Amino acid sequence: MKPTILFTGGRYVDPASGVDEISDVLIRDGRIAEVGPALAHDDAEIVDASGLIIGPGFIDLHSHVNSIAGQRLQAMDGVTTALELEAGLLPVDRAYTRAAQEGRPLHYGFSASWGMARAAVLSGLHFDADLVSGLSMLADPHWQADSSPVQLSQWLGLLETELEAGALGIGILQGYAPRTDPREYLAVNELAARAGVPTFTHVREIVESDPTTPFDGTEEAARAAMEFGGQTHHCHVNSTSRRHIDRVLSTIDRAQEGGAKLSVEAYPYGAGSTGIGAAFLAPERLPAWDLTPSNIVLVATGERIRDEAHLRHVRDADPGASCIVEFLDDDDAGDRELLASSLAFPDSIVASDAMHVTWPDGSTDTRAWPLPPGGRTHPRTAGTYARSLRMMVIDHGVWTWSEAFRRCSLLPAQVLESSVPALRRKGRIGIGDDADIVVIDPAELRDRATYLDSTRTSEGVRHLLVDGEFLVRDSELVRDSYAGRGLRAEVG
Repeated sequence: MKPTILFTGGRYVDPASGVDEISDVLIRDGRIAEVGPALAHDDAEIVDASGLIIGPGFIDLHSHVNSIAGQRLQAMDGVTTALELEAGLLPVDRAYTRAAQEGRPLHYGFSASWGMARAAVLSGLHFDADLVSGLSMLADPHWQADSSPVQLSQWLGLLETELEAGALGIGILQGYAPRTDPREYLAVNELAARAGVPTFTHVREIVESDPTTPFDGTEEAARAAMEFGGQTHHCHVNSTSRRHIDRVLSTIDRAQEGGAKLSVEAYPYGAGSTGIGAAFLAPERLPAWDLTPSNIVLVATGERIRDEAHLRHVRDADPGASCIVEFLDDDDAGDRELLASSLAFPDSIVASDAMHVTWPDGSTDTRAWPLPPGGRTHPRTAGTYARSLRMMVIDHGVWTWSEAFRRCSLLPAQVLESSVPALRRKGRIGIGDDADIVVIDPAELRDRATYLDSTRTSEGVRHLLVDGEFLVRDSELVRDSYAGRGLRAEVG
């Protein structure tokens, strides 16, 4: 039996209707039941929200945590739905089954994995819907090669089977196989458009970084969106564009003006995170991005890569090892402005690219809370949303609160809602919508995670409801709350 909850006197912000006013909000049976002044219900648990902001919980289109520990960090940052869409998993049925059996604090969902499907066919690898172990494929050059017509048909068929199982779209790690034939990228987008689901692309290298690239990554995504009319999502434009963000955003703008359904996301950090075996981290590729080996830090140990020989050794010994890559300088005013411009771009969505937490013993999950000491991740796992809102709403006034919830909640839902019916009731908080709610204290809102202390939780999320149940209550995590549900697409 779900609780009946009445928030009183809060600032109610619904990005779908544009309403921003002081109001009471009644939650019953996991839905928004009533909104208005001076509501009174004897059966409700009353929560004073005076001075607080009530909005729809954040929907993260780009989260790799897939774990209880990681989702709890995201919950303290205001997230109610965390989706694995850029990389995807294979097989998705296994991913959904495992998450349901273990329990999840947040709603979850998975795309079909282009990378894993290619590797299954071209490299003969087997996958168990686990990204952490799957990162080891980054060192295998076979899946990064062009496909024969038979191979192309085989892995496209595998992706189609995954879509029939409810995958939320197709995740395309094109930047991890950057020399493949562009016709294969078009074939994947044609399949997705025909099925009515989005693609989520880590684009291949842009021309400024590699003039020999088979196709500029952003231009390629825009062409696919125009050619097939499907929804194409450009992942973390801040990191794939580096210091060429203005040109990349202008390319996206032109495509959107031409009618392309091309959405874009960003996060507010100057460093990214991936597996150290990624193609673009090969020593010979680093100069193209104005990087050196010392711009790479191993997550598990905090050790900075010393030189080219050290980088080659780690890539050979443990290609799936998580690392942090410093592509912009957070302390440089010009680089901070580049990050802000990627967030300020019209309709740019906030998405974290959250990474799993790794402990010294190699484990990546726990039910213990607070998290045991020694865990490491990228600070974006714990702080993306508080940092973005602090920067764009509170400190610089670039966004209103309604605009902030539009970018963090409503727009992400709209990317998927044509094929995922459940998302038509998320990302907004009108009457009848799902009670996935974040209640924020704007005076306290701030991120605390750093590159050296990456699991420090954000402050300012006073309450968080998932499916109408408290996951955060009075700024404290509710440890026995596992109300997250799997979200699946309906295609055909």
